[in-house]
Amino acid sequence: MASKEKIFAQLIEEHQGLIIKVSRLYTNTLEDEEDLFQEIVLQLWRSYDSFTGGSKISTWMYRVALNTAITLFRKKNRSPQSADFCENTLEKIEQPTNEKQQQIDLLYTVIKKLPKIERAIVMMYLDEQPYKEIADTLGISEVNARVKMNRLKKTLKEMMEKYA
Repeated sequence: MASKEKIFAQLIEEHQGLIIKVSRLYTNTLEDEEDLFQEIVLQLWRSYDSFTGGSKISTWMYRVALNTAITLFRKKNRSPQSADFCENTLEKIEQPTNEKQQQIDLLYTVIKKLPKIERAIVMMYLDEQPYKEIADTLGISEVNARVKMNRLKKTLKEMMEKYA
């Protein structure tokens, strides 16, 4: 029988992409991203025993990761603000070598300008999470999640066109 620690480590390894995405979208520096990643893993470990299987493991992990991201930097007064991005941010970014990477970088840049809850909705949508899971994770109705995402699609399109 595998130990609790080994099972947890495997779980983190399998779902580290989810943690990396949350860390990347809720921070502005590599140092903060690494700190947030570690804090999310710590919070997952602390709440691991309380996971009852009432939802999918990914839903539980999203919930813990997003709650950690949203509250951690607020507590430390280090919360990244959308205003941290100046209009010339894209000009300061070193140009990627291919067009697809440029689009991905642009998408991350505009997503970071969204309020925190909207960032979570977009991230989960891009990870192809069902609206029910998005709703359960964020504590909103499934209809509300759909409506918000439809509005966010329009907003993101407009923001990306502004920078294209």
